[in-house]
Amino acid sequence: MVLVSAVRDYINRMLQDISGMKVLILDSHTVSVVSVGYSQSELLQKEVFLVELVDSVSKSKESMSHLKAVYFLRPTSENIQHLRRQLASPRFGEYHLFFSNILKDTQIHNLADSDEQEVVQQIQEFYADFVAIDPYHFTLNMPSNHIYMLPAVVDTSNLPHFCDRVVDGIASIFLSLKRRPIIRYQRTSDIAKRIAQETARLMYQKESGLFDFRRMEVSPLLLVIDRRDDPVVPLLNQWTYQAMVHELIGIQDNKVDLRNIGKLPKDQQEVVLSSEQDAFFKANMYENFGDIGMNIKRLVDEFQQISKSNQSIQTIEDMAKFVDKYPEYRKMHGNVSKHVTLVTEMSKIVEERKLMLVSQTEQELACNGGQVAAFEAVTNLLNNESISDIDRLRLVMLYALRYEKESPVQLMQLFNKLASRSAKYKPGFVLKQAGVDKRTGDLFGNRDLLNIARNMARGLKGVENVYTQHQPLLFQTMESISKGRLRDVDYPYVGNHFQQGRPQEVVIFIVGGTTYEESRSVALQNASNSGIRFILGGSVVLNSKRFLKDLEEGQRMARSSTAVV
Repeated sequence: MVLVSAVRDYINRMLQDISGMKVLILDSHTVSVVSVGYSQSELLQKEVFLVELVDSVSKSKESMSHLKAVYFLRPTSENIQHLRRQLASPRFGEYHLFFSNILKDTQIHNLADSDEQEVVQQIQEFYADFVAIDPYHFTLNMPSNHIYMLPAVVDTSNLPHFCDRVVDGIASIFLSLKRRPIIRYQRTSDIAKRIAQETARLMYQKESGLFDFRRMEVSPLLLVIDRRDDPVVPLLNQWTYQAMVHELIGIQDNKVDLRNIGKLPKDQQEVVLSSEQDAFFKANMYENFGDIGMNIKRLVDEFQQISKSNQSIQTIEDMAKFVDKYPEYRKMHGNVSKHVTLVTEMSKIVEERKLMLVSQTEQELACNGGQVAAFEAVTNLLNNESISDIDRLRLVMLYALRYEKESPVQLMQLFNKLASRSAKYKPGFVLKQAGVDKRTGDLFGNRDLLNIARNMARGLKGVENVYTQHQPLLFQTMESISKGRLRDVDYPYVGNHFQQGRPQEVVIFIVGGTTYEESRSVALQNASNSGIRFILGGSVVLNSKRFLKDLEEGQRMARSSTAVV
């Protein structure tokens, strides 16, 4: 429970030593950090009776001196300004200030100057500058994620801000784990290199005292890689539970918004999918869709049995027993309804968009050779009126990534066919961002003999499920690290800090975003007892919609800047 526990521990420490009624004041980022790590009922148990955003507190004048204010903010200049204004005319009885990352000395002095009425009781740094969505998976929820795709010459203003935010997030992960890593990065990515170098400068020079933890026998490893090295994963349909919900409906901070899917009771319009709070989800988040259906049926049957036993209330004693169990019963009722609603909705989408048909071809493109058959399959689907425009676009992009060098003529035919249906979609820019010349890893496993042999062996044994044969490139990267075979030439070290032996802890950060398919690979790898614990993080959590939007936005900004030049 490594990341989730770290965040929960920080929140506990913030709230438990401050007695009495409290207001918790957050910013737009820390609200995600807290909501994922802590439930509303847990906050109430800690006597938090109000949760406010720092900018809305600035607008209010109402005095609440009976409340103690607990602030948990990122140490941005904007937040410091809000705080200075609020301390100048305090509304609350006491102020307890916690920051999710390293405070500058000047910021501390500025706050001290503003506290003329001496209401501030404490200022502390609690390093939770990341959203821990699963025990081994975190995100930074960065809104302008497409910036990583832009060359430095195009976007000189936003790029430093993007890099600083990533460096802050990575630093807080290692501060919360109390580790200082050896750092490596993907050689072909300028932005991965820049982030790796800036992180090293922070940890080994600017704040070296802060990172001077007890030495481990083998230092942990931080590996910074670029999403564009594996553009296939975020383009594929998903068939395991958590990844599929995100792909077809969307998950934000472990919450699923269901308001758009017909008339649902109020308590079902937004549901929480958290492995910490939902035992059924925890047991099934990585299972494939076919098994989920059967497991939900078992859950429903179990619930019906309990409901029947509750109907036989004969005596006052029976009633007392039922009332005792009632919160548990209600919780189970909510849980059953939630999972039934999600699976029903996803089944509907799968049917409407003919996703089983689409996905079979996607998996063939991602996992198997055969350009002629692939061209025919994609052409047939482009001609099929039931296939949605977004699914056509993804199929053509996958074909382009696979066969850009082998069949440029057929590729142009598919581009033209797609354009004739919808001029809005431009599949070609995926190659500009993530074509074969831009990538480091062996994405399709077809360039070295060993992989070909391995794929043949896998094919002969029979693939367990045609829809989940694909393995992300990250899986190979983790295998290479586990076996000590991650090539220095492809993934150089920063500075003169080198790995002595096999690391036991590895944080892999993907600039441009992670996927739930990759977090599943990490969880399975960690469960395999290889002796290495992997943690995965990224700037956002992608599904195909978000990835395509980033591609489009990156392309638009690159075009408009060249037009200006």
